[in-house]
Amino acid sequence: MEFAIALATSTESWKAAKRAEKLGFSHAWFYDTQLLNPDVFIAMTQAAMHTERIRLGTGVLIPSNRIEPVTANAFASLNKIAPGRIDFGVGTGFTGRRTMGLGALPLARMKTYVQRVQALLRGETIEWDFEGKTRKIRFLNPDFGLINLDDDIPLHVSAMGPKARRVTAELGGGWLDFGGLVEPAIVNLADMQSAWKEAGRTEPLHSTLFIVGCVLQPGEALDSERVLAQAGPWVSVMMHNLVESTEPGSMAGLLPPVANEALERYREIHRDYHPEDARYLSNHRGHLMFQRPEEQALMSAELIETLAGFVATPDVLRERIRALSEAGYSQIAIQLIEHHEDALEEWAEVFDGI
Repeated sequence: MEFAIALATSTESWKAAKRAEKLGFSHAWFYDTQLLNPDVFIAMTQAAMHTERIRLGTGVLIPSNRIEPVTANAFASLNKIAPGRIDFGVGTGFTGRRTMGLGALPLARMKTYVQRVQALLRGETIEWDFEGKTRKIRFLNPDFGLINLDDDIPLHVSAMGPKARRVTAELGGGWLDFGGLVEPAIVNLADMQSAWKEAGRTEPLHSTLFIVGCVLQPGEALDSERVLAQAGPWVSVMMHNLVESTEPGSMAGLLPPVANEALERYREIHRDYHPEDARYLSNHRGHLMFQRPEEQALMSAELIETLAGFVATPDVLRERIRALSEAGYSQIAIQLIEHHEDALEEWAEVFDGI
């Protein structure tokens, strides 16, 4: 099994990537969340220039936020700096679109986008529709040595639902999953494996689970300041999503009682965000980086225990990760929280014992 880090991108992310490389981590994934974080390709370039072996990927890029030739050019440029170490992670959009009040892209649009970017990276001429017209485009002088189209840039698709997983299988990409609990993650993997077989794929499926958690110290409480700082943002993100995608009271019986109670309390907080026509500006502030004071007030040991399955002692974490490995996951990516990068060594010790 591979072990990776995920980063809410910053201009200092290269330092964590360099440390992770020394500790034996295989990948570093950088979130593409404009208006929340610095630019993903700038941070990946810094990491490419400071590392030698670790793979660097977008986790994940959103088609609507960059046109195909710009994306292909960025990947080909990175591939020149770090040949054969770049990964193309893509999705229909969550954070990177919700920050602008937008929903997810249609799967068909994502699929077309991916196919065009991949074709450009193969040096092909493609038909590209833009501004109401269709034109032929390609790299004009790839032989001049400024970019790298020779080394492969593998595709990885963030696919949270059944339809998206089937598109992932059709594209033949690796699969990126985000989860907080072991059992649902294993169920999702089984569905992805079925989609892979249904698509006639015979090559191994590369599957990555992104997790957010905390390695508990002896006797540490589940609601300690350190735990809430490292794992609390995951719980908040669930609230950010559900408050925008579900109606009041609709999750009763679907969520554990403690989680449903926290959600309904958060709905009351959310109603007070202004401006009323852009509550998303407050809702996503600090997304997967820190908790706002009103979010911290919702946290409890019981809520963390219920929703954050990767907050545990080293031995328990190893058991849970072994279960994921046995189910077929190829890689676990632990997100490092800003200002808590020292957790990297703690996770490295957990992974070393697996």
